[in-house]
Amino acid sequence: MRKKICFVVSSPLTIQAFLLNHFKVLKAEFDIYVVANFDHQHDTLILSQLADFTVCNIKILRAINPVSDLKALISLQKYFRANKFDAVHAVTPKAGLLAMTAAYMAGVKNRVHIFTGQVWYNKKGTMKKLLIYLDKLIVRWSTHILVDGEAQRSFLISKHIIMDSNSQVLGKGSISGVDTNRFNPRASTRKNIRNELSLKDTDIVFGFLGRLNKDKGILDLASAFKALKDDYPDPKLLLIGNDEENLIPQVQQIINDSNSVIFYGPTPKPEIILQAVDIFCMPSYREGFGTSVLEASLLGLPVICSDTYGLMDTIIENETGLRHEAGNIRSLSDQMRKLIQSPELRKYLGENGARFVTGNFSAANISGEWLEFYKGLFRN
Repeated sequence: MRKKICFVVSSPLTIQAFLLNHFKVLKAEFDIYVVANFDHQHDTLILSQLADFTVCNIKILRAINPVSDLKALISLQKYFRANKFDAVHAVTPKAGLLAMTAAYMAGVKNRVHIFTGQVWYNKKGTMKKLLIYLDKLIVRWSTHILVDGEAQRSFLISKHIIMDSNSQVLGKGSISGVDTNRFNPRASTRKNIRNELSLKDTDIVFGFLGRLNKDKGILDLASAFKALKDDYPDPKLLLIGNDEENLIPQVQQIINDSNSVIFYGPTPKPEIILQAVDIFCMPSYREGFGTSVLEASLLGLPVICSDTYGLMDTIIENETGLRHEAGNIRSLSDQMRKLIQSPELRKYLGENGARFVTGNFSAANISGEWLEFYKGLFRN
């Protein structure tokens, strides 16, 4: 009899970005069920990608909503009882809280949650205390805790949310790894995308990929870039991602040069647009693991990232990238200046980074770790 695993997330985008390959690998051994909030128009594509799996639409909101959350909890409990799952696996905080609670109430034997970052890290006061308490509830109702990086795991242990004995990291970390076939640098691709963006061969392009919000350090990056513009005429800043907090006007005001900054918006093809970049920057205040850093490294780009705990496992300092103090604009601009001055250092870091990611974070290896985890779980 094949074991049945039910994965629960809030947003289907999480599936598309991080979990789909795991599902395909796990399907060879187990029956895979997927629960998410499939209420949006753009979910049609994701649903087509999940055609080989059993899908259930339950409205799980990311934000706290007592009425909606109670309805979701009841729906999850009924679904778990009806299907008698061998394991329930939750990803993201709200899905984790509701799914682990419902699975406990439904008597599911194996209840797995993976931590991929802490939304409360930069918060203060009552809200921070509440969110930490909710994370502790997730741990209480779980039987197995995964964390997508050793640095994050150490942080959670230091905050008494998890223990060394009840948590683990699969492989070297990362929730999904990176597709080494997809993120493959090509000179022709770089030439075409830079032509599309009207970039000259002499332009040094600093790039960011991710959600444009203050927690990602976007305004710090703009200020650090502005400091460079005073000394170097050619640098460009390419911001790739959805402007969640309407920061574009603030970035434009800080830099005060419309010709030197490009707002590209979100893209389903980061492996293409990133090849326009010379130096990748991730100045985040908080991060779960930093998959975009791995993607940039795999393309041979030198990386500058902050010293927040979630990024500690993504580079080897001074070997595959440089670190700066999170929130310190001078520290960030100094590292940017160092790389703009040294093509040799850029090449050294980029080549080392590609080898580092290929050896430790390939998507195939990470999916294999998930498969071995579940084989071991059901053996025991």
